Amino acid sequence: MGILRALGALLFPPKCVFCGRVLEKNEREGRVCRACRRSIEYNENLRPPSGALGEVCAPLVYSGNVRRAILRFKFRDRADFARPLAAFAADEVRRRFAGRYDVVTWAPVSRERRRERGYDQAMLLAEAAAERLGTVAVSTLEKTRHTDPNSSLGPEERRENVRGAYRATEPELVAGKRVLLIDDVVTTGATMRECARALRAAGASEVLGAAVAAATAD
Repeated sequence: MGILRALGALLFPPKCVFCGRVLEKNEREGRVCRACRRSIEYNENLRPPSGALGEVCAPLVYSGNVRRAILRFKFRDRADFARPLAAFAADEVRRRFAGRYDVVTWAPVSRERRRERGYDQAMLLAEAAAERLGTVAVSTLEKTRHTDPNSSLGPEERRENVRGAYRATEPELVAGKRVLLIDDVVTTGATMRECARALRAAGASEVLGAAVAAATAD
Protein backbone atom coordinates (compact mmCIF):
# COMPACT_ATOMS: atom_id res chain seq x y z
CA MET A 1 0.00 0.00 0.00
CA GLY A 2 2.92 2.31 0.76
CA ILE A 3 4.27 1.77 -2.74
CA LEU A 4 0.87 2.57 -4.26
CA ARG A 5 0.61 5.78 -2.25
CA ALA A 6 4.12 6.79 -3.31
CA LEU A 7 3.29 6.07 -6.94
CA GLY A 8 0.06 8.06 -6.66
CA ALA A 9 1.92 11.02 -5.14
CA LEU A 10 4.41 10.86 -8.01
CA LEU A 11 1.76 10.72 -10.74
CA PHE A 12 -0.75 13.04 -9.04
CA PRO A 13 1.23 15.25 -6.65
CA PRO A 14 -0.91 17.14 -4.10
CA LYS A 15 -1.61 20.73 -5.04
CA CYS A 16 -2.56 23.85 -3.13
CA VAL A 17 -6.35 24.16 -2.88
CA PHE A 18 -6.12 27.89 -3.54
CA CYS A 19 -3.62 28.34 -6.38
CA GLY A 20 -3.09 24.79 -7.70
CA ARG A 21 0.68 24.86 -7.26
CA VAL A 22 2.36 21.51 -6.53
CA LEU A 23 3.06 21.44 -2.79
CA GLU A 24 6.37 20.95 -1.06
CA LYS A 25 6.50 18.00 1.36
CA ASN A 26 6.12 20.21 4.43
CA GLU A 27 3.03 21.89 2.93
CA ARG A 28 1.08 18.77 2.03
CA GLU A 29 -0.69 18.09 5.31
CA GLY A 30 -2.61 21.39 5.20
CA ARG A 31 -2.96 21.41 1.38
CA VAL A 32 -2.06 25.12 1.30
CA CYS A 33 1.22 26.54 0.00
CA ARG A 34 3.25 29.07 1.96
CA ALA A 35 2.67 31.76 -0.67
CA CYS A 36 -1.10 31.47 -0.37
CA ARG A 37 -1.01 31.47 3.43
CA ARG A 38 0.75 34.83 3.15
CA SER A 39 -1.26 36.30 0.29
CA ILE A 40 -4.90 35.29 0.88
CA GLU A 41 -6.98 37.96 2.56
CA TYR A 42 -7.85 37.25 6.18
CA ASN A 43 -10.98 38.53 7.90
CA GLU A 44 -10.61 39.70 11.50
CA ASN A 45 -14.17 40.90 12.00
CA LEU A 46 -16.76 39.02 14.02
CA ARG A 47 -20.27 39.52 12.72
CA PRO A 48 -22.51 40.71 15.56
CA PRO A 49 -25.71 38.94 16.64
CA SER A 50 -28.65 39.31 14.27
CA GLY A 51 -32.11 37.95 14.91
CA ALA A 52 -31.90 34.43 16.33
CA LEU A 53 -28.24 34.16 15.32
CA GLY A 54 -25.42 35.06 17.68
CA GLU A 55 -21.91 36.06 16.64
CA VAL A 56 -20.42 34.63 13.45
CA CYS A 57 -16.74 34.07 12.68
CA ALA A 58 -15.29 33.55 9.20
CA PRO A 59 -11.49 33.71 8.93
CA LEU A 60 -11.13 34.37 5.19
CA VAL A 61 -12.45 37.00 2.79
CA TYR A 62 -14.54 35.56 -0.03
CA SER A 63 -12.51 36.87 -2.95
CA GLY A 64 -9.72 35.87 -5.32
CA ASN A 65 -8.28 32.38 -4.84
CA VAL A 66 -10.43 31.77 -1.76
CA ARG A 67 -13.60 32.33 -3.77
CA ARG A 68 -12.32 30.14 -6.61
CA ALA A 69 -11.44 27.31 -4.19
CA ILE A 70 -14.87 27.38 -2.55
CA LEU A 71 -16.65 27.43 -5.90
CA ARG A 72 -14.60 24.42 -7.05
CA PHE A 73 -15.43 22.68 -3.77
CA LYS A 74 -19.16 23.29 -4.22
CA PHE A 75 -19.64 22.94 -7.96
CA ARG A 76 -16.66 21.10 -9.46
CA ASP A 77 -16.77 17.83 -7.53
CA ARG A 78 -13.86 18.70 -5.23
CA ALA A 79 -15.16 17.17 -2.02
CA ASP A 80 -11.49 16.60 -1.08
CA PHE A 81 -11.23 20.37 -0.44
CA ALA A 82 -13.43 20.00 2.65
CA ARG A 83 -10.68 19.16 5.11
CA PRO A 84 -8.20 21.95 4.23
CA LEU A 85 -10.97 24.55 4.03
CA ALA A 86 -12.57 23.35 7.28
CA ALA A 87 -9.22 23.71 9.06
CA PHE A 88 -9.45 27.49 8.67
CA ALA A 89 -12.96 27.59 10.14
CA ALA A 90 -12.08 25.19 12.98
CA ASP A 91 -8.98 27.15 14.01
CA GLU A 92 -11.01 30.36 14.07
CA VAL A 93 -13.72 28.69 16.16
CA ARG A 94 -11.06 27.56 18.62
CA ARG A 95 -9.74 31.11 18.83
CA ARG A 96 -13.09 32.89 19.05
CA PHE A 97 -15.62 30.46 20.51
CA ALA A 98 -13.72 27.98 22.69
CA GLY A 99 -16.00 26.70 25.47
CA ARG A 100 -19.05 28.49 24.05
CA TYR A 101 -20.85 25.65 22.25
CA ASP A 102 -22.17 22.18 23.07
CA VAL A 103 -23.31 20.91 19.65
CA VAL A 104 -21.77 21.26 16.18
CA THR A 105 -24.13 21.13 13.19
CA TRP A 106 -24.48 22.58 9.68
CA ALA A 107 -26.80 24.46 7.33
CA PRO A 108 -27.95 21.64 5.01
CA VAL A 109 -28.63 21.82 1.29
CA SER A 110 -31.89 20.53 -0.16
CA ARG A 111 -32.26 16.92 -1.31
CA GLU A 112 -32.37 18.16 -4.90
CA ARG A 113 -29.12 20.11 -4.49
CA ARG A 114 -27.42 17.16 -2.83
CA ARG A 115 -28.40 14.87 -5.71
CA GLU A 116 -27.12 17.44 -8.18
CA ARG A 117 -23.73 17.89 -6.47
CA GLY A 118 -23.34 14.41 -5.06
CA TYR A 119 -22.68 15.68 -1.54
CA ASP A 120 -23.63 18.35 0.97
CA GLN A 121 -20.62 20.65 1.20
CA ALA A 122 -21.66 22.16 4.54
CA MET A 123 -21.96 18.69 6.08
CA LEU A 124 -18.45 17.78 4.88
CA LEU A 125 -17.07 21.03 6.31
CA ALA A 126 -18.85 20.53 9.64
CA GLU A 127 -17.61 16.95 9.98
CA ALA A 128 -14.02 17.92 9.18
CA ALA A 129 -14.12 21.00 11.43
CA ALA A 130 -15.64 19.05 14.31
CA GLU A 131 -12.96 16.37 14.01
CA ARG A 132 -10.26 19.05 14.18
CA LEU A 133 -11.99 20.48 17.26
CA GLY A 134 -12.07 17.07 18.94
CA THR A 135 -15.80 16.47 18.68
CA VAL A 136 -18.40 15.25 16.15
CA ALA A 137 -20.94 17.07 14.00
CA VAL A 138 -24.56 16.00 14.27
CA SER A 139 -27.46 16.49 11.87
CA THR A 140 -30.12 18.68 13.47
CA LEU A 141 -31.75 20.44 10.50
CA GLU A 142 -33.33 19.68 7.17
CA LYS A 143 -34.15 21.96 4.29
CA THR A 144 -37.84 21.49 3.70
CA ARG A 145 -37.99 22.92 0.18
CA HIS A 146 -35.67 23.57 -2.71
CA THR A 147 -34.73 27.24 -3.16
CA ASP A 148 -33.03 29.33 -5.80
CA PRO A 149 -29.27 29.85 -5.30
CA ASN A 150 -28.81 32.85 -3.00
CA SER A 151 -25.75 33.94 -4.97
CA SER A 152 -27.95 35.45 -7.68
CA LEU A 153 -30.20 37.39 -5.29
CA GLY A 154 -30.11 40.69 -3.44
CA PRO A 155 -30.28 40.99 0.38
CA GLU A 156 -34.07 41.19 0.71
CA GLU A 157 -34.57 38.50 -1.93
CA ARG A 158 -32.18 36.22 -0.01
CA ARG A 159 -34.23 36.62 3.16
CA GLU A 160 -37.47 35.82 1.35
CA ASN A 161 -35.86 32.93 -0.53
CA VAL A 162 -34.97 31.01 2.64
CA ARG A 163 -37.82 32.11 4.89
CA GLY A 164 -39.32 29.00 6.49
CA ALA A 165 -37.04 26.70 4.48
CA TYR A 166 -35.46 24.89 7.47
CA ARG A 167 -36.76 22.88 10.37
CA ALA A 168 -35.17 21.08 13.28
CA THR A 169 -35.30 17.29 12.88
CA GLU A 170 -33.97 16.30 16.30
CA PRO A 171 -35.18 18.89 18.84
CA GLU A 172 -33.90 16.81 21.75
CA LEU A 173 -30.34 17.22 20.45
CA VAL A 174 -30.45 21.01 20.70
CA ALA A 175 -32.94 21.75 23.49
CA GLY A 176 -31.14 23.81 26.12
CA LYS A 177 -27.85 23.56 24.19
CA ARG A 178 -25.48 26.11 22.71
CA VAL A 179 -25.19 25.28 19.00
CA LEU A 180 -22.33 25.98 16.60
CA LEU A 181 -23.72 26.22 13.05
CA ILE A 182 -21.26 25.74 10.17
CA ASP A 183 -21.58 26.78 6.53
CA ASP A 184 -19.16 27.51 3.68
CA VAL A 185 -19.72 31.24 3.07
CA VAL A 186 -21.62 33.96 4.90
CA THR A 187 -22.78 36.87 2.75
CA THR A 188 -25.89 38.58 4.09
CA GLY A 189 -26.30 35.92 6.79
CA ALA A 190 -29.84 35.08 5.60
CA THR A 191 -29.29 31.31 5.53
CA MET A 192 -27.60 31.19 8.92
CA ARG A 193 -30.26 33.38 10.51
CA GLU A 194 -33.06 31.17 9.19
CA CYS A 195 -31.29 28.03 10.41
CA ALA A 196 -30.72 29.70 13.78
CA ARG A 197 -34.41 30.61 13.96
CA ALA A 198 -35.34 26.94 13.48
CA LEU A 199 -32.80 25.82 16.08
CA ARG A 200 -33.97 28.39 18.62
CA ALA A 201 -37.58 27.35 17.99
CA ALA A 202 -36.49 23.78 18.86
CA GLY A 203 -35.11 25.00 22.19
CA ALA A 204 -31.46 25.86 21.51
CA SER A 205 -30.27 28.40 24.07
CA GLU A 206 -27.84 30.10 21.66
CA VAL A 207 -26.66 29.68 18.07
CA LEU A 208 -23.18 30.80 17.01
CA GLY A 209 -22.09 30.68 13.38
CA ALA A 210 -18.85 29.77 11.64
CA ALA A 211 -17.96 29.79 7.96
CA VAL A 212 -14.79 29.42 5.93
CA ALA A 213 -15.16 32.86 4.35
CA ALA A 214 -17.25 36.01 4.49
CA ALA A 215 -18.19 38.43 1.76
CA THR A 216 -16.84 41.89 2.41
CA ALA A 217 -20.28 43.50 2.21
CA ASP A 218 -23.24 42.42 4.36
